[in-house]
Amino acid sequence: MTALYTALAWICTFVGLAAFAYRLPDLRRRPRDTALWALCVYFLCSGISFLVDLDLIRLKISALLGLPNITSLITQVAVVVLTAAQQVVLVHWSAPPAEARRRSRRRVLFYAAALAALITASFHVGPVAKSETATSTILLSIQDGGYALYMSGYLLICAIGQWETVRLSLRFTRVANRQWLVVGMRTVTVGAGLILVYCVTRGIQIAGTRLHFDGAALDPVQWTCGSVGALLQVTGWTIPSWGIQLTRGRAWIRSYRAYLRLRPLWQALHRATPDIALDPPRSWPRDLLPPRDPHYSLYRRVVEIRDGQLMLRACLSQTEFTRAARALGLPEDPTTPLGEALQLRAAMDGAAVAPTPRTEPSEPSDLPARPPYEDFRAEVARLTDVAAAFRALGRTGALRARTGDGSGPGAGTGSRTVAR
Repeated sequence: MTALYTALAWICTFVGLAAFAYRLPDLRRRPRDTALWALCVYFLCSGISFLVDLDLIRLKISALLGLPNITSLITQVAVVVLTAAQQVVLVHWSAPPAEARRRSRRRVLFYAAALAALITASFHVGPVAKSETATSTILLSIQDGGYALYMSGYLLICAIGQWETVRLSLRFTRVANRQWLVVGMRTVTVGAGLILVYCVTRGIQIAGTRLHFDGAALDPVQWTCGSVGALLQVTGWTIPSWGIQLTRGRAWIRSYRAYLRLRPLWQALHRATPDIALDPPRSWPRDLLPPRDPHYSLYRRVVEIRDGQLMLRACLSQTEFTRAARALGLPEDPTTPLGEALQLRAAMDGAAVAPTPRTEPSEPSDLPARPPYEDFRAEVARLTDVAAAFRALGRTGALRARTGDGSGPGAGTGSRTVAR
């Protein structure tokens, strides 16, 4: 258990100080942002509260300052300060500026008074037991009546702060309009709930010393809840910062994958209608390299595919489409992804059967128009299905081979070809 507690303490130390270092440059850009200052104080105190209580460090700090178990007080001071800082952040995020300043001032004064009383009392009833580990030191010290009363006051301060954190986090979650901010606040709420469990468990241990009840069995529960709760809270406060990067990363990967999936369809359309593309096709190995802006490249590819579809669709009639669908035993609905793919195959084969070039089709196509899509993501999903169906239909000459020279698409309509 000691090894697990030490590992959790090291993780909490690193996460807290790393979060502080990550947000510190923002203070230079926003020096008057009170909530940001409070958030940085919270991260710093969270890291310090675990750092100074590490068994590798606590004894050296006590020896350096000449005060046994001084790290227990440093940890408790840091916890009270981070609790106040957390309240300031939540108030500024959930209330109008003028009201937030008033509420923040009131909370800061309350925690400052509580901190002054805590520091004063600690020099009179400091930890009376000495041990190699911080957890065993507190567990032994609370057997003293004076220190048990001191710890009860400290736990009450923490519990009030975490209860307020739960209340304000839930309120802010209801009005937050960003996904990652909601996720972060919910994580903070869960962390605060675990810290409340720590306060209750430690309180039971203190009460047990008065009732001659051995509370050592609850020690793993209280420090696990306290450490994991603090870790969740720090993580929750950082989620809005790095969560958006995950969203952008997923969007980048999604655009790049769609860009590659549409490549075979785009290449076939480019061979039939070269004028659709701004740039000529690249080799497959080069096209595997992610473009500088995959979102823009995907947008261009979608536009060029739709342009090619419009040009080929003008060279195909409903009768020709129906003949091609029946020849292959496929549904005769030209508005489905398979229907769109079949239109392209039929139009390309029609151009191959009767390659006499014309600048305009002999008559407008009577095929129904494709379904309109106002959402770009839905457009990409639709074209991805069309591309998959296009590949499944085989090479461009497959229709001609199945239907024969006299009945294939384009028979009897030799003048209907792709405008080049």
